[in-house]
Amino acid sequence: MAGGAVASTAVDSGLNSLLDPRRKWYNNRRIIALNGWIVLLLITSSTNGYDGSMMNGLQSLPQWQGYFHNPGSSELGLLNAIQNVGGLAAYPFAPYLSDGIGRRPTVFIGAVIMAIATALQGAAQSSGMFIGARFLIGFGLTFAANAAPMLVSEIAYPRYRAQLTATYNSLWYSGAIVAAWTTFGTFKINSTWAWRIPSILQGLPSILQIVMIWFVPESPRYLISKGKHEKALDVLAYYHGDGNRDDPLVQYEFNEIKTAIEYDQTVAANVGWKSLFATPGNRKRMRIIIALAFFSQWSGNGLASYYLNKILDDINITDSTTQLLINGILAIWNLIWALLGSAMTERLGRRFLFLFSGFGMLLFFTSQTIAFAQFQINAQPAAAHSVIAFIFLYYACYDVAFSPLIVAYTVEILPYPLRAKGFNVFNFTISLALIFNQYVNPIALEHITWKYYVVYCCWLAVECVFLYFYVVETKNLTLEETAALFDGEEATNEILGNGLNAVDRNEKQSGSLDEKEVIETLEKI
Repeated sequence: MAGGAVASTAVDSGLNSLLDPRRKWYNNRRIIALNGWIVLLLITSSTNGYDGSMMNGLQSLPQWQGYFHNPGSSELGLLNAIQNVGGLAAYPFAPYLSDGIGRRPTVFIGAVIMAIATALQGAAQSSGMFIGARFLIGFGLTFAANAAPMLVSEIAYPRYRAQLTATYNSLWYSGAIVAAWTTFGTFKINSTWAWRIPSILQGLPSILQIVMIWFVPESPRYLISKGKHEKALDVLAYYHGDGNRDDPLVQYEFNEIKTAIEYDQTVAANVGWKSLFATPGNRKRMRIIIALAFFSQWSGNGLASYYLNKILDDINITDSTTQLLINGILAIWNLIWALLGSAMTERLGRRFLFLFSGFGMLLFFTSQTIAFAQFQINAQPAAAHSVIAFIFLYYACYDVAFSPLIVAYTVEILPYPLRAKGFNVFNFTISLALIFNQYVNPIALEHITWKYYVVYCCWLAVECVFLYFYVVETKNLTLEETAALFDGEEATNEILGNGLNAVDRNEKQSGSLDEKEVIETLEKI
């Protein structure tokens, strides 16, 4: 762990020397355009967040409850979990599409499936049709959610890559906010349109992606892996070097990516699914990735995310308007803290944020458990109010790390040849955890109420121990440098060396730096 921190500091000073200080996100038209296309990819996460919050809100709508004959705990579990079952069905295909036909076409395919599925969901005439539509939403979302965050991390300008990739999962809450307040707004409609309107609106981000996705640049890493070196260099030069192919940063990135891909394909022999666990470095990656995927769903957050109305019922807050209002305010609160965590990713580091989040969640979830128990045993109104307060404090801690970092951290620690497959394992693990949560949580809450919270308190303690011993710091590193951190000094030196040699070679040829300046730049790195 200490070695990672040292590497971060060393590389940071060198990488910064290659970044033009005049190129900022607000004054460079090409970076502005690039970030605009990245926003189009970020809304994939909004679709997912919309779904969870919408299902939370629909459960508080009498119109939805009545139309589907007041579903019990098991039925509610199925209605929530079926989306992730659809996701599981798509996982065997998603990485092959992302690596085979490219990131952009994979996002497009996922968006088309989701747009069709949300139309079916809004037009549902029976619970079977509603369930089938939600299965298709999960199926399509898997394709888009596999490719979109990888494309964000692979095309972003280096100075803003970490923050933008972290923002991807944080925008889960932007979708949650729209869904929460949409269901609050349609609550007064005395017909099935009270739930059909929110169901149909879920498809808007997908429709936008269908129309605009082909304007987004393809991943230079994908292009290089397919032998399209000139096209990859054009993309890097246009967005990262103001059109200058010989820009030091462009040459560094291009040669570093090319070397990293060649290294992983030849030296490390990273091919096939077995390669995910074939080397010590890859086993270390997968241990962290799988653990974070489970932690992101088994930290107690699944209770309020999908069954907030049942929790509020248990503390005697049963008014539908009040429940919908709390759901809407909680979504806004979550987005604020998640975006704050995204902004602090490079400044505070991944390891600090994960540890702060883990120990904070343990503290406030334990407090929430005590307050819940006090209300159940003594029926104290103050205890009920404390439960709500601790839910908000708990989510603040969850949001600063687990909302922004689980996707960003997973993508950046995987080398390119393994990125799609490894990220697919991450999403597959999340779906397994969600299916368990969505089906088991309502049943457990109904039968053992506050005692079920104790299970999560114990699990959170386990999470804190894991995070302390296994999370490696990766701030201020490029994707290739971060991936090399797990493969030992030889891989790091080879990847860095090729990038730096390209900088040295191009600067001497262009004459933009004299020899002394080149040597100083290389020594910094």
